[in-house]
Amino acid sequence: MSNTDKPKILVVNDDAASLLALTSLLEQWADDSNYEVLSARSGQDALREVLRHDFAVILLDVNMPGMDGFETAEAIHQRPRSADIPIIFVTAFLADEIDRLKAYQRGAADFLFTPVIPQVLRAKVQVFVALAMKNDQLKRQAEKLSQRTTELVATNKRLVREMEERRAAERTSSAKDEFLAMLGHELRNPLSAISSASSLLGMPGVGPDSVGRARVIIQRQSQHLSRIVDDLLDLSRAMSGKILLSRKRLDIATLVSSCLDTFRATGRTKEYIIDAQLTPGWVDGDATRLEQIATNLIDNALKYTPAGGRIEITVAAIGTEVVLRVSDSGVGIAPDLLPHVFDVFVQGAISIDRSQGGLGIGLSLVRRLVELHGGTVSASSPGNSSGSTFEIRLPRTEAAVAADAPAQAAQVDAGKPTVLLIEDNDDGREMMAAMLGTFGYPVLQAGDGLEGVRMACAHMPDVALVDIGLPGIDGYEVARRLRQEAATSGVRLIALTGYGLAEDQRRVLEAGFDMHLVKPVELNTLLDQLAGVTARPTGQGLPQAQPAAAG
Repeated sequence: MSNTDKPKILVVNDDAASLLALTSLLEQWADDSNYEVLSARSGQDALREVLRHDFAVILLDVNMPGMDGFETAEAIHQRPRSADIPIIFVTAFLADEIDRLKAYQRGAADFLFTPVIPQVLRAKVQVFVALAMKNDQLKRQAEKLSQRTTELVATNKRLVREMEERRAAERTSSAKDEFLAMLGHELRNPLSAISSASSLLGMPGVGPDSVGRARVIIQRQSQHLSRIVDDLLDLSRAMSGKILLSRKRLDIATLVSSCLDTFRATGRTKEYIIDAQLTPGWVDGDATRLEQIATNLIDNALKYTPAGGRIEITVAAIGTEVVLRVSDSGVGIAPDLLPHVFDVFVQGAISIDRSQGGLGIGLSLVRRLVELHGGTVSASSPGNSSGSTFEIRLPRTEAAVAADAPAQAAQVDAGKPTVLLIEDNDDGREMMAAMLGTFGYPVLQAGDGLEGVRMACAHMPDVALVDIGLPGIDGYEVARRLRQEAATSGVRLIALTGYGLAEDQRRVLEAGFDMHLVKPVELNTLLDQLAGVTARPTGQGLPQAQPAAAG
């Protein structure tokens, strides 16, 4: 056992000779009894030692100048850390009962009278040293027990979590099996109708009415198959973060009204009471995806509401949010299903006839699309046969102003902006430059990142179309350098890249780009972005003669 682990004894005495005698006597037995001896010449010195060390016992002289033994003992026991240290008072006179009571009130554990009898001193000290060692052993055992308890609690939590994950995996596996069975059912139904109609067309003697009817059936069922495939692909893209939103300010009320017009035109709503209360509510969103959300919710209400039922659709701007609410008087949602209604592959009770049809992925797609827009979706229902309500909340934005149109006209009048195209694929760069040229855009070209930065600083284009995977320095570094230079900090930067995940879009925007477009870029999308850029006044940017392609 090292000195730091040994129990310590503190001897406190103002008389140097007495202090030396006691410490020398104790040190004779220190190795055999496995303790360490420290000393102090005053009460103040004793208090400092108590702050530095833990002691098995303190031998404290009663008669000391300044702070006597009783005052020192009281001060030692006032501190929480040293409150339990046993103190043996050492005195040269026989204490009467009053003195003994006073000593015990100050925390005395025992008395020693001088001259000290060595055997008595050793016996008393060994008792407290043994007690200190036992306490230290118990403390270490308690720490080990506490650590073991913590480990067992952590292990138990891990096992419980693993059991829950296993049960969830089993539920998911079962749901997937049911989903595959539903998918087979949903695909075979239209395929069967198409097969029968096709066979009918090839039969001799079939009348024109039957042929016309068969063609209508083939067209309708083909469209049904197409919708199934589109839903599957959209859900896959949404779950993997591959859907990129093309945002603009739009009115949810106008969008929902357009969706309702489509349902009415197809006759889907003729057997229902539709109550639509649509007040303007502007959001920053993707029109196609928001229309998909509204269509899925309305279709869901129609699918699960019997003919003659009531469907209420409201749009309202509430505080900082725009709220779309679709309520129906249909079959409702069972309490056990309600918490999972937006989970993938979850649908209500499956029956043989499956009168409602569908794959049960529409609401999962709704949730993912709403989350991509920074919104929330919730469902509520009193229970079976009591109807249900779905509510979408999206961040509200200011309404689009009519002044946008004159501003765009002014931009057109100002001339085409200069475009710097930074792309290492020669063929791709050449075709993109040629295409932009046919629309009247002056184009600069660079074949790598460093050349692109040099050309931007030399010619100060209005827009830079930058590939991400460039040699030399990549597109992220190109954007950072252009933003750091005062002359090019205002250039509109558009990333053209084959990387289309949400993480890629985040990295692009963090690097300083204004827009992230995924290859192959739709021409109209790119032209819309360029149309919003104002060209510099004459004399700035690209000279009249276009330079030859670089790189």
